[in-house]
Amino acid sequence: MNDDKPIIRLERVCKAFGSLQVLRGVDLEVRRGRTTVVIGPSGCGKSVLLKHMVGLLRPDSGRVFVDDVEISALSERRLVSVRRRIGFLFQGGALFDSMTVAQNVRFPLDQHDVGTPQERQDRVREVLGLVGLGGLADRFPEELSGGQKKRVALARAVALNPEVILYDEPTTGLDPVRADLINELIRHLNHKLQTTSVVVTHDMASARKVGDRILMLHEGRLILDTTPERLDDVRDPVVRRFVLGQASDEELREFYHSQAPAQAAASNSPG
Repeated sequence: MNDDKPIIRLERVCKAFGSLQVLRGVDLEVRRGRTTVVIGPSGCGKSVLLKHMVGLLRPDSGRVFVDDVEISALSERRLVSVRRRIGFLFQGGALFDSMTVAQNVRFPLDQHDVGTPQERQDRVREVLGLVGLGGLADRFPEELSGGQKKRVALARAVALNPEVILYDEPTTGLDPVRADLINELIRHLNHKLQTTSVVVTHDMASARKVGDRILMLHEGRLILDTTPERLDDVRDPVVRRFVLGQASDEELREFYHSQAPAQAAASNSPG
């Protein structure tokens, strides 16, 4: 295995939904053993980009490779073996409400018919231990906190011992303390399992903590490629506003313009 070769590669990937152009010729190489973070505002296409890496979406044009296999050209049947190598943490966790924690984690093992029933049970116990939830195997998702649900979903994502883990907004919906615990868990699993990770997020604290490399997606293109250490040195105004959490003048004008009709109606209402 050549560690210098990218494990995932996108070449001029374009994707539109109707008239909405989401990805506009994206080129990206994901290096083996590193954590690549893609930042950008909600709705900019980060999750769309991530789903192309595992074949859940196919580009309108361009190509996607895992190692030297062009997954954008594979049938669903042939994608199965590729997907076994990639764990995916969905934004909402996507746990099955009717299944216990253990059953949720065992689901990919059952789907791929991995090992004996005892070996699957042992693997479930092992990965729940990795995420610190060994005592919750018999609970149902409705009995868990938001942070615990994320950790169960992460245990399920690593159950097949993947080479790559894709994280879709892993800290969304969590308070700062629980979000930091998820960040620590991502770092721990990367070290423990020696995986390659891609994290999409608009959480700058998370991006700085887990990333080896930070990219930014803006209007369908990657406009930033840097490291956490150099992020504050970037002078691009679009990047600076996002990193600092500041709206642009145009966004502020649009916001106040949208408020004007409601304010006028309120002032004209009988008092």
